[in-house]
Amino acid sequence: MTPELRIPPTGALDFVSLGALVIRLDPGDVPFQKATECRIHVSGAEYNVAANLASCFGLQTAVASACVDYPIGQLVAERVRAMGVRGMYRWSPHDGARGPNIATVYSDRGFGIRPPVVFYNRAEEAAALLGPGDFDWDEIFGQGVRWFHSGGLFAALSESTGALIIEGMRAAKAAGAVVSFDLNFREKLWATRGGQPEAQSVIGRIVENVDVLLGNEEDVQQALGISGPEPGAGGSLEVGGFLGLMERVRERYPNLAVMATTLRDVRSANRHIWSAVAIIGGETVVAPSRELDVYDRVGGGDGFAAGFVYGLLTGEPPEQALRLGWAHGALVTGYPGDTTMATLAQVRAVAGGGAARIQR
Repeated sequence: MTPELRIPPTGALDFVSLGALVIRLDPGDVPFQKATECRIHVSGAEYNVAANLASCFGLQTAVASACVDYPIGQLVAERVRAMGVRGMYRWSPHDGARGPNIATVYSDRGFGIRPPVVFYNRAEEAAALLGPGDFDWDEIFGQGVRWFHSGGLFAALSESTGALIIEGMRAAKAAGAVVSFDLNFREKLWATRGGQPEAQSVIGRIVENVDVLLGNEEDVQQALGISGPEPGAGGSLEVGGFLGLMERVRERYPNLAVMATTLRDVRSANRHIWSAVAIIGGETVVAPSRELDVYDRVGGGDGFAAGFVYGLLTGEPPEQALRLGWAHGALVTGYPGDTTMATLAQVRAVAGGGAARIQR
């Protein structure tokens, strides 16, 4: 029997995420080896969901993370405030030379048949130093929190970050909050920590504490070790393969009340066919398939997560909650950077089938 998702009706904070804050250097559609300039985006997979929920959907959100007292850390803290997110930081001084640091993610947008390329400098990363005992969960959850979220990117940073996620999730559960986790498997990050076997060990323990699981077919197979269609084989929007995979996930983790993912058929860096599917309380719902002209694909999945969570938090019917996630994720792929520039009215219009006619 599928567990019921019980969301607290009120709380001082609607949503708290736990994760790393990073800066993303974005040279646009120019590859880094030829780039002469970059935009700076403040990002972090877990943070992005909180930022989207605050900026677009008007919810009260916070991020628990590490920050560093130097100009880059001050930039990050300022951008977090500008998105309407409350920062709950463990601050560290910078030694002026080596760190600790805010990590740097290098990510171009690709173009046409040339895919986006992502690589990292996470040396001496402040967030990787976080561990159990670094946050006062009794104080955080004591003020009333409806939803707690983290993800596989943060879990990959160090042995202590995975343990901190579990500590936070258990505190959230004890306080009555919903717990969600986005698998977000990143091979380059786990390769430095023992690869897939270590990822599956760490993430498997985390998912035992989760109510709402987000992740595509490849994430599920690589992060949880549950077999399904060959990862990366084509770009199919075939729903049946995902649903069969989710049934196997639910057999292993009967605690899960909700599972959801985006579905992408990537025709080129700038042209995707976009859909989504969710299992909510045993009910399967599927979003429409839509062709997207993609400006910057980074953050689309976090955009989906935010819209979907908003729908669940506000009591929307399952199909509408999924459509809100589908619509918001699609809109986010049309903006530069990793976080939203959409309005709730625009999200609802796209969710309802609205077209891109000029608005006068």
